[in-house]
Amino acid sequence: MSKAFGKLDNVGAALPSDGSYPDKLNKIISLFEMLPEDERRETLVSYADNAKKQEPREGENFVLVDVRKDEECMDTVGVYLHVDENGKAQIRMTLGPEVQTLTRSMTAILCKGLEGSTPREILDLPSDFVTRIVGAELVRIRSQTIYYVLTRIKSICKVYLDRQRMAQVA
Repeated sequence: MSKAFGKLDNVGAALPSDGSYPDKLNKIISLFEMLPEDERRETLVSYADNAKKQEPREGENFVLVDVRKDEECMDTVGVYLHVDENGKAQIRMTLGPEVQTLTRSMTAILCKGLEGSTPREILDLPSDFVTRIVGAELVRIRSQTIYYVLTRIKSICKVYLDRQRMAQVA
């Protein structure tokens, strides 16, 4: 496991958020930005190895579940959205065995980094942070893979917000 991955909880704790990203995601971005390229890739692999920890847990209830295989992905991906009484979201995900390492990494990063955000904050999140995490080279080579998880998470948040809006009108 990467040395940097173990330091995640301490890195960036004192850094103020720039306001564009949730604090947890901002800490992850800060961690990746300070790493040299080889450690960055090592840390991405460590996150990929921990993606299973983002799967739904027994007893959890979700307001929306979206499990499917898309053209852009090698296997089935499930996105599970829970929104608590304070309007804060928790995303869980399941990944089929053929899902690529980078997709697994982004799954773990986004599930951890977006925890406690509202669906609206997630939907409005700019995607420019992705390059700051994975590096320009991997974005260039694997752009579809990298943005796939973020697109799926935003998609389920949009459905949730649309349903909330319709319920208020009815």
